[in-house]
Amino acid sequence: MRLRFKQIIVSVFLVLGISLCHTGAMAQEAHGADVIPLHAIVVGKDTIPVITLAIFDVVEKMPKALRKERERWSRLRNAVYVTYPYARSAAKVLKDVNASMANMNKRERKAFLATKEKELKAQFGDKLENLSVYQGKVLMKLIDRETGQNCYEIIKELKGGFNARVWQTVAFFFGGNLKSDYDKQEDKDIEVIVQELEMYQHYRAYN
Repeated sequence: MRLRFKQIIVSVFLVLGISLCHTGAMAQEAHGADVIPLHAIVVGKDTIPVITLAIFDVVEKMPKALRKERERWSRLRNAVYVTYPYARSAAKVLKDVNASMANMNKRERKAFLATKEKELKAQFGDKLENLSVYQGKVLMKLIDRETGQNCYEIIKELKGGFNARVWQTVAFFFGGNLKSDYDKQEDKDIEVIVQELEMYQHYRAYN
């Protein structure tokens, strides 16, 4: 690894050397208004221009394991940024629905939920259908984070145990789990990204 690093350094300096020599030749040939003043040093009979370049790092190709980790993190970060607004909306809707149904009988609750379901489908249906399976899994975690209930519990509470079991079977078929709970330790990467997103939104609100 050190040998490769040295080879990279040597190559960079060779390129810089060629560039500097080329610049010096152009400066010597230029006349009048084309002359650009440069710092220079005299070596023997040669005047060599000296240019201060910006500092930059020369690194070796990223190891495969690190590339995979970066890809995993980028994928998760993208999924959180896409789905977090939906989780926040879900928490608000659930709070409003529970408050509205507090004094309703079973028949009124059923009619209210049917109306609410149509409204939400019109508002979010197309967007949610475009989510990938992976994004859907992240969304379920975030819903539990925002509401304190996993998706299975929410469906069971609003639509009954039978519907909850049906949708759990469907989710399981696609590799998901409506009973996914959010754990700050187990899901610490998601938590870091959520904190980043909330801080960014807070910053934008005051700018």
